[in-house]
Amino acid sequence: MDSARHTCLKLQIPQNPQPFFIKGTWFPSHFNLSITDGLDAWTCNASEEEVKDRASNWDQPVSEYIDLSERYLGFQQPGSVYGFADAGGGNKRLSWTFKKEDTKLEWRWKFKPVEDSKKITTGILDFLMDANIRLSEEVVMKTRSNEKLKTEAEKCLAQSEKFQNEKQEFETTIYSKFLGVLNSKKAKLRELRDRMSNQEKTTAKSEEDDDVDSHSTDRTETFEGDSGDDDDVEEDTATNVTTTLNDASEKKPRGTKRK
Repeated sequence: MDSARHTCLKLQIPQNPQPFFIKGTWFPSHFNLSITDGLDAWTCNASEEEVKDRASNWDQPVSEYIDLSERYLGFQQPGSVYGFADAGGGNKRLSWTFKKEDTKLEWRWKFKPVEDSKKITTGILDFLMDANIRLSEEVVMKTRSNEKLKTEAEKCLAQSEKFQNEKQEFETTIYSKFLGVLNSKKAKLRELRDRMSNQEKTTAKSEEDDDVDSHSTDRTETFEGDSGDDDDVEEDTATNVTTTLNDASEKKPRGTKRK
């Protein structure tokens, strides 16, 4: 199974008006690099031993060293200073800088010229064309997917608005019905309250009338009872007077009339 990763960087270097294209093929323990300016080409095949030795010099695992190299040679990093200078004998030296623990570091790799520059340049262009085709297909698929999502979103929005309107209509209808029932219940409660109030007033008035009638009856009975006692007293007095007169008459001495 091919575990290689491929990258292609368009490198702009201030000292050179024309850009360089760097194609990288990255493996778990080594990597291959090709550079072209459209006319000439150079290659660098970093073996497992060389990568291991470089990683050891920087106190890094091999995987970390390769990942960091791929990051800077797969995409031009802002803040990093790139260089592609002569190294003698037709060789070139590719360099780039990065920061580690606030320390600016620089990595370098030597590139050898190739006899068939056209082949290297063609291979890089083919890779770019294939990548462009894949990206174009992905863009088309993403565009169609986005359009489909947009259509579905519009349908969902329309359906949501419809549901919202129906919900508002339902709530308005239910509220109106509930309000009618509530007002009817309130009216019945007021009617019952008025009835109870009138009934309480009538009951209170009846009780007051009964109290008045009872008080009048008590006073009449008391007055009649007192009159009977007076008659008895009068009768007793008359009897006593009669008896006294009779007693006096009986006690009067009976004498002989003198002649």
